[in-house]
Order: sequence, then structure tokens, then C-alpha cells
Amino acid sequence: MFDIIVWAGTALSLAGLAGLVWCILRVHKARRSGLSDEDLRAAVQAVLPWNLGALFLSVLGLMAVIVGISLG
Repeated sequence: MFDIIVWAGTALSLAGLAGLVWCILRVHKARRSGLSDEDLRAAVQAVLPWNLGALFLSVLGLMAVIVGISLG
């Protein structure tokens, strides 16, 4: 039973990590494209909610892993 919580938490953490990598690549691409300061700021601000969501998903997954290990 608790194995399911651990593996689901692992999947959530990996999904969050993939989202964080996507955010990093997106900002890196914007920086390399030579945008003006205002355009670069807009690009980073557009990625910020995705970054926070991916971080939150990763934290939830890690919490599920800890709960599953503690209770199992």
C-alpha cells in the first residue's frame, strides 16, 4: 500500500524536475537569442509561474515519498 505512495511521489518529483529543466532551457534560449532587456524580462516573467508550479509539484512528490517511507 505505501509502496504506491512512494512510487507516486517519485513520479511527481520527476515530473517537477522535468518542468524545472524545461524552464531552465526556455530561459537559456531566450538569453541566447539576443533579446532586448524588456523582451528578456517579459520572457522570464512568462516562465516564472511554470517554474513555481514545477517546484511545488516536486516538493509535493518529495513529501509523498517521505510519508510513504515513514509509514511503510
